[in-house]
Amino acid sequence: MNDLDCKTCRQWLHGYLDNELEVNAAAEVAEHLRHCPGCAGEYAALRSLKAEVRAHAPYHRAPVALGRLLAEREEGLLHRFSSWSAGRWLAPVVSMLALALSLGFYLAVPPVERPWMDEAVSSHVRSLMVDHLNDVASSDRHTVKPWFTGKLDFAPPVFDFSAQGYPLLGGRLDYLQQENTAALTYGHGRHLINLFVQPTTQADSAAQSQSWRGYNLVAWRRDHLRFILVSDLERGELQALGQLIQQGL
Repeated sequence: MNDLDCKTCRQWLHGYLDNELEVNAAAEVAEHLRHCPGCAGEYAALRSLKAEVRAHAPYHRAPVALGRLLAEREEGLLHRFSSWSAGRWLAPVVSMLALALSLGFYLAVPPVERPWMDEAVSSHVRSLMVDHLNDVASSDRHTVKPWFTGKLDFAPPVFDFSAQGYPLLGGRLDYLQQENTAALTYGHGRHLINLFVQPTTQADSAAQSQSWRGYNLVAWRRDHLRFILVSDLERGELQALGQLIQQGL
């Protein structure tokens, strides 16, 4: 157990929930939550409250064309603006543009999906910070897939795409929206990728690409399973992995 006391941990919970803590502080909180039921319960209550607010807050759907346009133009516009050397007056313009683009992506995601996206990113970040990327580390799908047997009430599909540049690294148990989830990990160059898989009663949906809190995501539903890919990998390369997985299903 680390030296972080309950009082300090609870003061940091809001920052931890919003991923605003420095890496070392976030790791301390994560470790404390593993051993302290009281603080873990308060953290669970905060997560639930945050999810409720997001799920029931007023929502106005952005046009599909706007979301697509923002997705295509975000990187190019921000790079172009930030590279100009027009003086200090430009900084507020860049900040306002970044805020507008972020708001556009937020509005483009239906409110019912936002908690899943948010928790997927948080789980991805936690898996990297607390050195808990895998419970079973293996590139052999015949080792990883059976490991989940008896630990989940569904069988997650497991693939290895080493030949295509996306080697399987392993898997672990995780939780999204307080539901058991299979987390499969892949690599691509120096990038790490989490694939979250869990049952859903919602209808199938085509893959959609989003940027969320600085990470790229590809999410879809198929055959009563929800799939969410999360990484700092370039969007097109993450979409390519998503297509490989969908072709293998």
